[in-house]
This record gives sequence, structure tokens and C-alpha cells, in this order.
Amino acid sequence: MNGARVLVAGATGALGGALTAELVGRGARPALAGRDQARLARAARACRGAPTVLFDAYAPDSCARAVTRAAEALGGLDAVVTVFGTVAFGEATAVGDEVAEHVMTVNALAPAAFFRAALATMEPGSMIVAFTGVVAERPQPGMADYSASKAALRAWLDAVRREARTAGIRVLEVRPAHLDTGFADRAVVGTAPPLPAGGDPRAVVGAVADAMALDAELLRTAADGTPVVERRAR
Repeated sequence: MNGARVLVAGATGALGGALTAELVGRGARPALAGRDQARLARAARACRGAPTVLFDAYAPDSCARAVTRAAEALGGLDAVVTVFGTVAFGEATAVGDEVAEHVMTVNALAPAAFFRAALATMEPGSMIVAFTGVVAERPQPGMADYSASKAALRAWLDAVRREARTAGIRVLEVRPAHLDTGFADRAVVGTAPPLPAGGDPRAVVGAVADAMALDAELLRTAADGTPVVERRAR
């Protein structure tokens, strides 16, 4: 990772901030993307003045522009990572179509917009990295639309992974179990159902950085909460 030029979209969040710090500690050169200029400025100061770009996850065209601007600032990109999202809780009949559309746009279409722009210009040896979650493979009651959005992103990544292999570009999916980041307390609607104790995000971001340095395609969480890096996605 030493010297790698990495765009972290969602760098001002709890998980994105932890991952950015981990990458910087390993010598990466980050560009930070977020929707709040003041929070981006604070994050940049902690990263030795890393360049920043604004984006709105509900506006996919702004995601593509963020990739272009980050590449210009760093002289190219070796990796693009999306670490942002939103969640809605409640039975499917109670969530409503507008909220469902919002969740799908932020969690699936916006990351795809980042990666579509990146894949069009990346060189062989580069990578894209997306956080999905355990609900992408095990949808849960009380969060049907959230589960569907993550499953949609997982399916998109699976297909794009096979497309990108011929160009020498890697696709890494990060599929952790519930983490202790406070994310569940910031739902756009509804209240979180009883959840297991959240895992330590620091252990996950360390494993993500390891997986990025290795030729890995999947990072998942084992039954005991331990991050597991897999060379080939399943």
C-alpha cells in the first residue's frame, strides 16, 4: 500500500475515517470524499492535507465527478473505496416507496457510479473496494429494503469482477457482520431491531488494508467475529 493513491468515499464517517487512518499509516496517499465540507476539512488536516472532493450519494453524477477530481489531484488512482450508506428499519409495508428508492440509490447506485467512472480510466493492477454487509447474503426481517440494496450491490460487484479481470483490475467486496459504529442509530426511518453486539471496526479496517495488499476478492466475518480474507469471492 505504500504510495498507493486511494480515493475513500465516505471518509468522514466512523468506518471510513478509521479505514483512511489505517491506509495512511501504511503509506497510502488518500483523497477524501464526503458531503460535508467542514468535516472533510477536519479529516484532511488529520491526513497531512489530503485533497478533498464533495459528492452527494443521491446524485450519481456527482459521484463520477468526485472520481475525476480525485484522480486529477493525485495524478491517477490505484484504488477507489466506498464506505458510505444509509439504513431504514421497519416492515416492508411501513417503509414506503420514497424511502426504499432513497436507500437503493445511496447503497447501490451511488457506489456503482463511483466504480463505473473509476473502471473507465484505471490501469491494470488497480482495484475497487466496496462495503456491503452480511445482509447482502442473509436478508433480515425489519430491514428488507436495506438488505435488498446491499444484495443488489453484491450482485453488481460479482458481475463486474468477472468483467474487470480481463483488464487486470481487482474487485474486493467487504462483507462484515454488524459493527459498533453507531450506524444503526442513524436510520432514515424506523428503529433498529435487537442486534448482536457490534464488532470492532478497527479489526475490520486492518483486515481490509491487508486484503487490499493481497490479491483478495472477499473479506467476510467468521462466526466468532474474526475477519476472514478470501482470495476468491464465493
